[in-house]
Amino acid sequence: MATRQVLTGLAPACAAAVGAELVIESVGGVDAARRVQAGEAFDLVLLAQDALQALADAGHVDGRTLRGFVRSPMAVAVRLGVAPPDVQTEQALAAAVRAAARIGYSTGPSGAHVLRLVERWCPPGDVRPQLVQAPPGVPVAELIANGEVDLGFQQLPELVGQPRIVVAGTLPPPVDLVTTFAGAVGARSCHLQLAAHALAWLASPDADDMRRRFGMLAPEASAR
Repeated sequence: MATRQVLTGLAPACAAAVGAELVIESVGGVDAARRVQAGEAFDLVLLAQDALQALADAGHVDGRTLRGFVRSPMAVAVRLGVAPPDVQTEQALAAAVRAAARIGYSTGPSGAHVLRLVERWCPPGDVRPQLVQAPPGVPVAELIANGEVDLGFQQLPELVGQPRIVVAGTLPPPVDLVTTFAGAVGARSCHLQLAAHALAWLASPDADDMRRRFGMLAPEASAR
């Protein structure tokens, strides 16, 4: 879901470049991987790189075509009207986490990272913030906006522009997390050349403006 908005924005230009309609279905990463594993036929599969590599290793996508197309930093947000905490250093972010009663997080790489940080900053014996994992299909931004959590962590593109929340900032080094999202041609694709062409365009500099619009970064040069 972190790539939903940017892919929606890129689809028309990508379709024009490859000369074929590009229909994108966005679902949670866990659901997407499960559907591909179950044998559904897709021309392109776009997921976090680690998850996509696992599908390639199992033969569900063509590993030879796997390439990054966007990088997404992780961010923290609060409800609109609440003073955003200082998150410019690890020490400041850790203090904000310890001061929060409820921390919202998602599944996937960003959720796992939050759990590691809480373990790092809140040693056993200390009062830990209550951790609230967003249910499948519910964005962390919704938990923040509804007042269900005090701080919410998720991929920046899933927080940017969402109503009734304010992004405090991206996670600072050395606790930052930038997830590479990659694509690969599906093993059961009937449009191999078109799919490969579309993926090459998505990974190209032609998509840079749209990536920036949604707070995302270009893929590493080595991944192109």
